[in-house]
Amino acid sequence: MAQLRQRMLEELQRRNYSSETIRGYIFAVRELAEHYNKSPEQMGAEELRHYQVHLLQKRKLAPGTVEIRISALRFLFKKVLKRRDLAFDDLVFPKTPKKLPVVLSHEEVNRLIEAAPNLLYRTIWMILYGTGLRRAEVVHLKVSDIDSQRMVIRVRQGKGARDRDVPMSAKLLEALREYWRWNKPKEYLFPSSPGHRGLDQPASDKTVWNACQTAAKRAGLRKPIGAHTAGSWHGSPHDSASAGSLTWKTPRFISICRSNNFTPRSTRSIRSPFVATRKLAPERLPCGSVRVAMGRCGSLND
Repeated sequence: MAQLRQRMLEELQRRNYSSETIRGYIFAVRELAEHYNKSPEQMGAEELRHYQVHLLQKRKLAPGTVEIRISALRFLFKKVLKRRDLAFDDLVFPKTPKKLPVVLSHEEVNRLIEAAPNLLYRTIWMILYGTGLRRAEVVHLKVSDIDSQRMVIRVRQGKGARDRDVPMSAKLLEALREYWRWNKPKEYLFPSSPGHRGLDQPASDKTVWNACQTAAKRAGLRKPIGAHTAGSWHGSPHDSASAGSLTWKTPRFISICRSNNFTPRSTRSIRSPFVATRKLAPERLPCGSVRVAMGRCGSLND
């Protein structure tokens, strides 16, 4: 099994898969081997079908989680073992239900931010709500990624291994500066602790999960709260009058989207206030306090 693990690891690395994907794929294969107590090389289509039923019916895993496991097994049997006796029909993806996101009102978001027990959790919440970043993207932010002159946050190697700039409001910049003065981070904005990974490494994305759960419990909200919940929005998080009325329902929002060839089909198309701004020209960003202007790169302590 150790030799097979090394072969799979090399194939994943050869294709430049992310460390998160590699860890998830290796974990999925290890679980399969432990379930049958033998190497996957000795397994056939019938065992794989029974295992998929076991994941869905016995372990009650979410379809999305099972889909990741199946992707790992497809990679193993097709790319590593090159098993021609197995078809993709032997490793089908389960049907995933389409659900509307949990949407927070302005009042609920304010309650969550105020309920944060410390400045770390408060800042994480404000980044989540103000930018719609994913958990891993938040913890991998560096101090140098905060561009106070252009009023953007640089997200490096986000989902799909892509870099992108995300607009930030003056209020979010103020919160980031307050956090920087309090914690004085040197490289990563949210470094790990000395006794864990070390200050030169980013915190675990579990930190973001803990920030969401702790704030939700203290705020007394019964809605399921997570990083994705913070990215779903009912209104803009900014203070300016022009941005405050810009929700996905308003005619102004719809006209801006249509004039820039972006028409959301439903509320599921909207992740954060800035999703719809990806195709907007800098001078037409729907945030009165945000202008993406060319200039030298600023910093948190400017």
